[in-house]
Amino acid sequence: MQIGVVGLGRMGANIARRLMRAGHTTVVWDANQKAVDGLGSEGSTGATGLADLVSKLSGTPRAVWVMLPHGKITEDTIAALSGLLGKGDIIIDGGNTYYKDDVRRGRDLATKGIRYLDVGTSGGVWGLARGYCLMIGGDHDAVTHLDPIFAALAPGLGTIERTTGREGHDPRPERGYVHAGPVGAGHFVKMIHNGIEYGMMQAMAEGFDILKNRNAPALPEGERFEINIGDVAESWRRGSVVTSWLLDLTAAALAKDETLDGFSGNVEDSGEGRWTVEAAIEEAVPADVLAASLFVRFRSRQDHTFAEKILSAMRFGFGGHVEAPAKE
Repeated sequence: MQIGVVGLGRMGANIARRLMRAGHTTVVWDANQKAVDGLGSEGSTGATGLADLVSKLSGTPRAVWVMLPHGKITEDTIAALSGLLGKGDIIIDGGNTYYKDDVRRGRDLATKGIRYLDVGTSGGVWGLARGYCLMIGGDHDAVTHLDPIFAALAPGLGTIERTTGREGHDPRPERGYVHAGPVGAGHFVKMIHNGIEYGMMQAMAEGFDILKNRNAPALPEGERFEINIGDVAESWRRGSVVTSWLLDLTAAALAKDETLDGFSGNVEDSGEGRWTVEAAIEEAVPADVLAASLFVRFRSRQDHTFAEKILSAMRFGFGGHVEAPAKE
């Protein structure tokens, strides 16, 4: 199957690569010509702009995957594509767009006969090798048509033990992708996924901070412990209840530098945590942990603890996120 890919950053380029490895063909464009040339040397068809990209898509319906930061650049790109594509064609937003913007876009594009899918995409810089967990919102027929694309990007069954009782259920979630509902549902589920991620990361970071500080001079001498937290993290990776990819990333970071001196602890938030808390307020759902984990990130930009260094290390590990410069 052929698909256009717009935005060849950390994830967009690897999405194109993973699709090509599965036998699909890609037409790609990015404002950075070097990124286009790089994918071109690997088998993609490069384009010089959005109009050129659309012109190089053959067959119907045509589909374009937009992988750009949420906000104006995505808004402008989708608006431009809507003037180039036609009835029945499909625009996919694979970034972290606010789900209410998806609902509006889907409604507007439907007046032109263009179908819109919002696809929450988790996997970060590791997606090429591990696959991407996909949370899809939109029209059933469009989702079904693009199933070969989603199946190629998703991790597949892998080596994870299958869940008892899922016989007769939709097989796609077992393979790492889910049709969550109508337009907006995909990014809504991804938003909550990221909100949960904030809470999980915060709990792990605080736990390691407590372990690290057990040798503080203020404690009774007989109750002080010099704990090798790198070794603890490594042991927890095997058989413990808290085993997870986030723990894997933490253990890897601590193995390189147990003091994490390469991180300041200035932790950014990408928006989904705020939107998750807003959704909780709208629904009157208590979200104590998720709200607190968001506020800790705000505080980290003024005052840092070892916990924030752990958070920064995890964010760098799964997404290549680099800390913002400290404010003067």
